[in-house]
Amino acid sequence: MKVAFNREDERLEVLAKLAGAPMPMRAALIEEYSKRSEAAFAPGTRRCYHQIIRSFKGWCAENGHDGEPPVSPIIVAEYVDALGGKIRATTIENRLWAIAEMHRSAFEVSPCRHRLVELALMSVKRKYGAAVRQAPALGKKDVLAAIDRLGDSPAAVRNKALLWILTDSWCRASELVAFKVRDICRQEDGTSLLFVSRSKTDPYGQGAYAFLSEAGTMAALQWIELADLEPDDPLITKSQPGGERTPLNTATVSRIIKRCIGRKDVSAHSMRVGGVQDAFRIGCDLSSIMVAGRWSSPEMPARYGRRILASQSAAAQVSNAYGVTTEPEKVDASNGK
Repeated sequence: MKVAFNREDERLEVLAKLAGAPMPMRAALIEEYSKRSEAAFAPGTRRCYHQIIRSFKGWCAENGHDGEPPVSPIIVAEYVDALGGKIRATTIENRLWAIAEMHRSAFEVSPCRHRLVELALMSVKRKYGAAVRQAPALGKKDVLAAIDRLGDSPAAVRNKALLWILTDSWCRASELVAFKVRDICRQEDGTSLLFVSRSKTDPYGQGAYAFLSEAGTMAALQWIELADLEPDDPLITKSQPGGERTPLNTATVSRIIKRCIGRKDVSAHSMRVGGVQDAFRIGCDLSSIMVAGRWSSPEMPARYGRRILASQSAAAQVSNAYGVTTEPEKVDASNGK
């Protein structure tokens, strides 16, 4: 009889063997794991991991616990309880990932998959909710209005290109600052494609393309000519003529957007959300939206467009088909009609 492969059982077996291995061998494996993880994870992921582990060990010290692996599942469950209501459930899950990775790096069994920890997380979600906070939408209409308000200074020309690229391509801020001039691929109809060499969902650099309209292409070319950029230069740089040609960081991009739009609650991701909602409003199908935003699953675009989708749902269509008005007849309280 063929026995199904169980990765978790195999991992536990390996850990059991390592626990009885000589200390020099174990130390060498831990050191090798550390080196390889530094190369395998993105810089942002590594920073996040180290920040979470420092915070977790600090919490352990304050509460009389040893934060070095192996940490008891009871302690981790207590940590989850302490975080409940203070941070979002998705952030707690991110912290549990870091704690699990800390144990993996020490070749210890992770406590985060223990049922006690799972129950603690379920309890927090039930009590405080598990809703994911979404960036406010910033649709094409609002972005174009902001572009029209900009002047002709070098900073304004750069900012026009920045806004056009974001509203056309639905790119993340991290993708925007990674673009080089050579990543603009002109097309015969005046539009362009932007080559996205690497992204959050493409860490190994398979690459993808994003759309840039004719007006967006002209705005980008105007900025390239004004800044005298070379093919290998960053596409979005500082706006001072003759200044150092280094890419902007994502925090600066966010500040530029807030200033141009005149709102403090928006970011580059707002145009990604707004683009999805605009697409649903004009009847685009989910598959074409996934291609435009370079999503590999429909979960995120569907979440971004859930308010629009609700107003286009079967319930809304049935109401429209039967001519249901927005002002229904008054109900007679005496007979419920």
